[in-house]
Amino acid sequence: MAMVTMLGAEYPVVIFSKSSCCMSHSIKTLISSFGANPAVYELDELENGQQMERELKALGRKPVIPAVFIGKELIGGPNEVLSLHVKGKLVPLLLQAKAIWL
Repeated sequence: MAMVTMLGAEYPVVIFSKSSCCMSHSIKTLISSFGANPAVYELDELENGQQMERELKALGRKPVIPAVFIGKELIGGPNEVLSLHVKGKLVPLLLQAKAIWL
């Protein structure tokens, strides 16, 4: 878990994704639409991607991908991110993490 949590804390927004996953694409597009520039780790394109996927699973992620960190905190996957968006809480979270500015 150390590698995933370390990478998740490096940038204001970090997305662990797979290049072939449509939900990963949707979450990256949503977060980018607010002006954020997330660090994206495509697990299917990285040598240690399977290890990172196991670490995310150990953190309780089901499904594992996509997994989103905002402000060094594991927010969750698409359900959690979309829920925050619908409730009007995603943009304030991105602002608090200094991922976007007004």
